[in-house]
Formats: sequence, structure tokens, C-alpha cells
Amino acid sequence: MKHALSYYPVFINLRGRKCVVIGGGEVALRKAESLLECDARVGVISPEICYGLNKLATDGKITVTERNYEAGDLAGAFLAIAATGDEEVNRLAAAEAEQRGILVNVVDAPELCSFIVPSIVRRGYLTLAVSTGGVSPALARKIRVKLEREFGEEYGELTRLIGEVRREIKDEGRRVDAERWQEALDLESILELLRHGRREDARRQVKKSLGAAVGVED
Repeated sequence: MKHALSYYPVFINLRGRKCVVIGGGEVALRKAESLLECDARVGVISPEICYGLNKLATDGKITVTERNYEAGDLAGAFLAIAATGDEEVNRLAAAEAEQRGILVNVVDAPELCSFIVPSIVRRGYLTLAVSTGGVSPALARKIRVKLEREFGEEYGELTRLIGEVRREIKDEGRRVDAERWQEALDLESILELLRHGRREDARRQVKKSLGAAVGVED
């Protein structure tokens, strides 16, 4: 088997950036929705669009150009996704993106991509991403499902809680280094409190543990 590429894992800020999705089917819909989750400005180009994309356009969440892709459609874009069933269209879009220095993903054609999309689990601010470098998308999805079971919604609340405590400590003029944070966070006990809706108890426990770590009473 040909040696797989070694991808550099990175999280990109798409807020307010122009992202173009070429294609109008269910796959294009999923791509558009994932971009909207990151507050991107999403434009879709396709002669026909599915119900879901039409609904997003009607709600003012995306813009739609109802025609075939044409050279020049990626002008000003930060990122592009080609999700049509036409290999030639996908290839032409990828070529334009490369020429313009635009990040591009072509669905099911990693050889045309400058980036690939991992399988993702989101829990609030917590994002878990799994990739096999395109070698086995099925395995990546299998691992994602496993992570979805292991990391429940309480992890999203845990992330928010720790963020709040971290800001409070900074506002108090205190500094806790990474090693102290690791020592202070008893995840299982905190998560158990959150699972039972005892958020304030969980917050107090985190602050008390951190206070002990730096020798300060909460």
C-alpha cells in the first residue's frame, strides 16, 4: 500500500471567513452545517439543492448560487469544499483552489485535498477529532462512536466550568501552572457531581483543589 501522508493536526478559526461548498446534495448539506457551527460565512454553488440547503438559505444562514460551478467562483474564499458527484467538477475546483492558495477538501478524493476532515465528537467547547490519514475512514468513524459513548455531555459542562474557574483565578491575580492544574483536577469526582446536577459543588471542589495546590484557601 502506498505510504499515507502524515497530516499536521490543526484547528482553524473560520469565524466570519468566506467558505464555499460546491454541491447541492446531502453531503454538501453536512459540510455546510459543520462550517456554520464554526461561524463561517457559507456560500453554496449547485444547479440543484436539497431541502436542507434550501431551508438554510431561506433562513438566511447561507447564500446559494443555483448554477454549475465556474472558474472564478472561489475568488475571495478562505476555504472550499467540493462535494459534487462529478469528478471533473471536483478536479477543476481543486485546481482553482490550489492556484489561489485556498484550503480545499474534495470529498472521497484525498489526493486532491490540501486538508482532510476528521471524525469529530463535540461536547461544548471540547472537540475530539479522529483521523486515520484517509487510510480507513470506517475505522475513524468506529473510534468516534466509541468516544461518543465514553465522553458524555457532562464533559461539555466540565470544560465550561474549568474555563470559568480559570478566568476567576486570573482575575484574582493568581497563577496556576499546567502541572498544578493536572494535580488539582480529580476528573472522576468532578464529573460525578456534574452528572447529578451539582454544578456549584463541582466548581467549589475545583477551586478548593487549586487553592490547596498553590497554598491558598478558597
